[in-house]
Amino acid sequence: MAPDLLGRVMVRRLDDGTRLAARIVETEAYEPEDPASHSFRGRTPRNAVMFGEAGHLYVYFTYGMHFCMNVVTGHGGEGSAVLLRAAEPLAGVDAMRILRGRERVGELCAGPARLCQAFGVDRALDGTDLVSGRSLWIAEGEPVSASRIAAGPRIGIRVGLEHPWRFSVAGDPFVSARARGSRGATRSGRSGPSTR
Repeated sequence: MAPDLLGRVMVRRLDDGTRLAARIVETEAYEPEDPASHSFRGRTPRNAVMFGEAGHLYVYFTYGMHFCMNVVTGHGGEGSAVLLRAAEPLAGVDAMRILRGRERVGELCAGPARLCQAFGVDRALDGTDLVSGRSLWIAEGEPVSASRIAAGPRIGIRVGLEHPWRFSVAGDPFVSARARGSRGATRSGRSGPSTR
């Protein structure tokens, strides 16, 4: 599911009616047998949503200051999810600027914590249904062809480094800076998890 989420559009409707939208350009996959995954040691109150139905939002707090959001992708009880790492702002850019405290469009959603901040996502949205939700959902968007998808090592982890499970739209200017600076194989040259 991680490469399949590229090109899809994250949409958020704020309490004041403002609509935010951004095209997903970078993701990372996390599987239950993966020591870098939050589900690796089993279910806890913090990661319970990861073990639920696919299509729901798993939000966690990290480094004592940032939220990150994931799309649950596995079967119930499995513990698989895809981290949303970066997106291209499409609508509600002025609201994103206020939420982020930044002006440059390229800095609004380029990184998982930035993306959460730009969309006003915190733990209150943990468990949100991204398929039929009314305040936050993922729209179809435009699929990205396999030839345009780059794969490489995930960022910010100490284990599971052998898996090239970070996927991005090759050459896209809205991919996070650390990912732009790393080398990655095209999707056809990777060996990662099977998509569901």
